[in-house]
Amino acid sequence: MRKRRVLLKALPPGFVDDLPDGDQRALLAAVGKLVALNGYDEDGRAELEFIDYEGVDHTIWVDPQFIDRNS
Repeated sequence: MRKRRVLLKALPPGFVDDLPDGDQRALLAAVGKLVALNGYDEDGRAELEFIDYEGVDHTIWVDPQFIDRNS
């Protein structure tokens, strides 16, 4: 079954601040792009998955306000 794709509109403030440079670049590059929506966790955060420009798989959890489900 194909995963639903959503637009990652933005990242929460400070989300990438403590991450290594490569992860920061990958996450910031995903903003404005369609990513896979895997579902929601018990706190209501959207679980998103994408593959970066180097072929590395990333999974992040963000509040639904940071995604557009109608894209």
